[in-house]
Amino acid sequence: MSESRSGVGLLHACAPILCGVALVYCASLLTSCSSVLSELPAQMGGLPEGTPERSTSSPAYPAVHDMPPARTGTVLTEAEKKKVEADLAAMRQEQARKAAEKAAIE
Repeated sequence: MSESRSGVGLLHACAPILCGVALVYCASLLTSCSSVLSELPAQMGGLPEGTPERSTSSPAYPAVHDMPPARTGTVLTEAEKKKVEADLAAMRQEQARKAAEKAAIE
């Protein structure tokens, strides 16, 4: 009984290692096949008309750590917010009036 338990324990201990090895193998296989797969359309009769040429250099990585410049705009004051809200309400009313006129004509 103890021999079968030790075999199961060994299997449980080796399973993550075997999964890792299989994952690395699949990744390396995919990497080696990617160059062949990328050339497949050219080997199967060519690309459609007007297809741009493939770039010979790989694109640069985006600068992920570069921070955008500080904002130059300021926050609206309460008076400015109220004015903007009033302007929007007036525009809504005007649009509603124009839509009602257009519906009455049709």
